[in-house]
Amino acid sequence: MLGGGSSGIEIVAEASDGAEVAALVDRHHPDVVLMDIRMPTVDGLAATEQLRRRERAPEVVILTTFNADEHVLRALRAGAAGFVLKDTPPAELVAAVRRVAAGEPVLSPVVTAQLIEHVAGSGRDGRRVRAGALLDRLNDREREVAIAVGQGRSNAEISAALFMSVATVKAHVSRILTKLDLNNRVQIALLAHDAGLLD
Repeated sequence: MLGGGSSGIEIVAEASDGAEVAALVDRHHPDVVLMDIRMPTVDGLAATEQLRRRERAPEVVILTTFNADEHVLRALRAGAAGFVLKDTPPAELVAAVRRVAAGEPVLSPVVTAQLIEHVAGSGRDGRRVRAGALLDRLNDREREVAIAVGQGRSNAEISAALFMSVATVKAHVSRILTKLDLNNRVQIALLAHDAGLLD
């Protein structure tokens, strides 16, 4: 699906186990890793966590069977840029990899809501306190942008809603990521949810 000439995507390596991923990434320096959750020895979740702790880590897209799987949320918290279902049509899979390579998360607001609801009962109070403390580091404008990101809005939509340029929105998102030591917009959205700002 990914390797066809028309996709414009070059497959540089394949791993059958999560234990092989780090060495292959070191050798080939891919932009994106498409990671299956279920693998022998080291599963995709552990491999994602290991990868995303590294400097200049590649983006990770999780491949899963379920659209409401608590494992996916763990992967997103670790810094994965999103996930696709195993039955995703080929053209959509190629588009997802391209989007992640361009720095966009691959998670619709509907799917994000499903995932969050799936695990909302466990450790919610502790997450709310931690998330609130982190978000207190933001100024009022950054907080508004973080909430809008949590609502699944694009930069253009945030720009229109908050009466600022798209470039200013991007600058705010970058500052939020730096201030809170986050990897991507998905983690901003999860933090806003955990803090109760989307209720």
